[in-house]
Amino acid sequence: MRQGAMERPGRAAMEAMRDLLRGSLKSSLGGMNEEDRLAAAWTVACGHAMAEHGAVVGYAEGVVRVEVADALWMRQMISLGGVLQREMARIAGLPIAAIHFELKRN
Repeated sequence: MRQGAMERPGRAAMEAMRDLLRGSLKSSLGGMNEEDRLAAAWTVACGHAMAEHGAVVGYAEGVVRVEVADALWMRQMISLGGVLQREMARIAGLPIAAIHFELKRN
């Protein structure tokens, strides 16, 4: 490594930072309504790239409804559904029984 260049943080350090930011976000979301809390948690839980292709459009009785841009992204989101469900529940501080993905109507 050349002199003066900064070292990139290791994976463990990056994950610790991500967890810290998620915890901070959770405490910041307390004053928002449930759907807004879930919308904010969505971007953090799935990352910017995936978040651009889906949006939280509803929440009732523990079920989050996410509108998805196309079938390709929907398959990706469904495959990560369990992880997204746990992460969103943890970040938003809300009980999530399921995430229902639906294709956006044009």
